[in-house]
Amino acid sequence: MRNETLKISGQRFNMLVAGEAGKPMMLFLHGFPEYSGAFEELMPHLAQDFLCVAPDQRGFGASWKPQDIKDYVLPALLSDATAVISHYSPDAPAVVVGHDWGSAVAYGLAFRNPDLVSHLIIANGVHPGPFQRAMAAGGAQSVASQYIADLRREGKEHDLVANDHAAIFDIFNKHMDMGWMTPARRAAYRAAWGNVEGVRAMLNWYRASPLKLADPGSPIPPEELPDLPTDALRVRMPHLLIWGMNDTALLPESYEGLQEYCDTLTIEEVADADHWILHQRPADVADRIHRFLAQH
Repeated sequence: MRNETLKISGQRFNMLVAGEAGKPMMLFLHGFPEYSGAFEELMPHLAQDFLCVAPDQRGFGASWKPQDIKDYVLPALLSDATAVISHYSPDAPAVVVGHDWGSAVAYGLAFRNPDLVSHLIIANGVHPGPFQRAMAAGGAQSVASQYIADLRREGKEHDLVANDHAAIFDIFNKHMDMGWMTPARRAAYRAAWGNVEGVRAMLNWYRASPLKLADPGSPIPPEELPDLPTDALRVRMPHLLIWGMNDTALLPESYEGLQEYCDTLTIEEVADADHWILHQRPADVADRIHRFLAQH
């Protein structure tokens, strides 16, 4: 694996790359609070067959970190991802893999730039339609998502950098298996997060999102929710959802009804993994991806 620098709209973005140029591209989009290193264990299992590219998305890792919330609206995030695909695979669509917040960008590509996406693969990430329903219902997912309101709070970045980023590591833990978090990886995450400005940039993903979160037990009326028309949120390419069932941040109800939005959907539920399935089960995830692509 190697790191490469790509200029997008004049700004510097870091890429983690594995595999040979000329092979089909696989784009990996990480979430919060990670960076391209989210895929360090997974990519070697796929690099023999694909050119694997994992950018540090804007606001993360060694990439550009604008401080304004407006720089993290979905069209801006999509422009970065489309530039990466256009650079590494100018003549063919990519297989797109998203996790956590990276799934928002992956789904956005599928909705708005379907010509750039041959297959959509999501690991413990959510489609905005079912997820908004679940977050607005006031039930279990609303309870599990209350951390979002806290992360959107102005000044929260100061809390998260205190005591060597202790509170961000608490977000990782959240009653999930952290056996993969070695001292070396812990140091790499701290380096990627950096100072207050770096953490503010990451939190701006939450602040820029139009999705609404209900208080527990107090559903949000449908007329107060963002307009999310099914036709505009359709996944027309083959779609695989891999789900670690022990996830405590994103519950299975967050993808209930996903089939309503998809032409071809495969869901694989993994009993002995959680939100950090990419770190816990990289070989297993790679096998599932290979089988899915062979069938579609």
